[in-house]
Amino acid sequence: MTAEGFLEGRRLQMARGVLLQCIMGGYPPARFYGSDDGDLALVPDPAQIHRLPWSKHPRAFAICDADELTGESSSLSTRGQLKAVIARYAARGLAPVVATELEFFVFAPNTDPTQPFQPPLGLDGRREDGHSAFSVSSNNGLRPFFSEVYECMAALGLPRDTFMHEMGVSQFEINLLHGDPLLLADQTFLFKHLLKEVALKHGLTVVCMAKPLAHTPGSSMHIHQSIIEIASGRNVFSDKAGEPTATFRHFIGGQQAGMADFTALFAPNVNSYQRLCHPFASPNNACWSHDNRAAGLRIPASSPVARRVENRLPGADANPYLAIAASLAAGLHGIENELEPSEAIQGEFVVPDNLSLPCTLHAALERLKRSQLAKELFGKEFIEGYIASKTIELTSFFDEITPWERRVLAAQA
Repeated sequence: MTAEGFLEGRRLQMARGVLLQCIMGGYPPARFYGSDDGDLALVPDPAQIHRLPWSKHPRAFAICDADELTGESSSLSTRGQLKAVIARYAARGLAPVVATELEFFVFAPNTDPTQPFQPPLGLDGRREDGHSAFSVSSNNGLRPFFSEVYECMAALGLPRDTFMHEMGVSQFEINLLHGDPLLLADQTFLFKHLLKEVALKHGLTVVCMAKPLAHTPGSSMHIHQSIIEIASGRNVFSDKAGEPTATFRHFIGGQQAGMADFTALFAPNVNSYQRLCHPFASPNNACWSHDNRAAGLRIPASSPVARRVENRLPGADANPYLAIAASLAAGLHGIENELEPSEAIQGEFVVPDNLSLPCTLHAALERLKRSQLAKELFGKEFIEGYIASKTIELTSFFDEITPWERRVLAAQA
């Protein structure tokens, strides 16, 4: 909208069904979002209105809540769902603290989607071949791109902890500073938008698919979680002696209880399961461990004041609002019901059947469909609408025949 209209407080409305629009552009039947498909109001968050520094012409970006015209948050809004989870913690005198680690790939332009992605040409005229993990070399020629990324992050008030080259070919990771879950979700969302826009300026393509390259590690969005007592500011995962508390155990127990039911929320696309089926430290399990990257729930080595639980299941393709909401909701469920976790695992291990997770989008959606816990925590309308939208996407995928099928199966008797 125009700046004048925005500053006048003109209300922007949007059809309710847009919140269930699938990634190809279609919609599930209207019964999933109200048969009238009435309007929602988009209400900007005053703390999340940003001048876009990469835009040649003055332009601003406002993150909005999707509210019903009666004033309450829409149950179909993932940002609203996260705010509701945070409010449940606050009602118990608690405040969750999270940090996200986002991995992504930087590729050359890919004008033909039937061809694999390729890394950009480096300064020596060659493409990176996969030996640059954690390297400080600038041979890949991406320094101008990253310099503008850093400048734009500073202009948008996005504090960064560390940037690094990850294990994959032309794959990178950013660690955002820990803080309020809603703020971190907004920052993660805004950062992904920033990456793609700045990349286009530099003739590059940023990809946040979970698994864009075969035989290469996928991209995750690990979520680090701790909880503080609002009155005292202390981390309730550690007692005065620095030892783990019952609340810490119950939080892990809740995470384990919800991970299989919520897999479709953490891994929302067909491609998500390519990352999980070839783990490369992307574990598809609900085991927990002290500093073992093969576990879906890892307790990083830290001081007692920084004791936290890392959920390693979400991919870079996950909706940050929904993934954080689902993870925190599961943890709170464990606290409220005093759920005990399994025994911690260390070293190489075999995943017990009761801690294995769905390994395809179809299986994950079927598990979500049967989940009473999901409906209790997020509401029947949201869960059923989410499943309906994702089912359209899955059906669209099955409507195409892949090159592998033509290459391998065509000659079979």
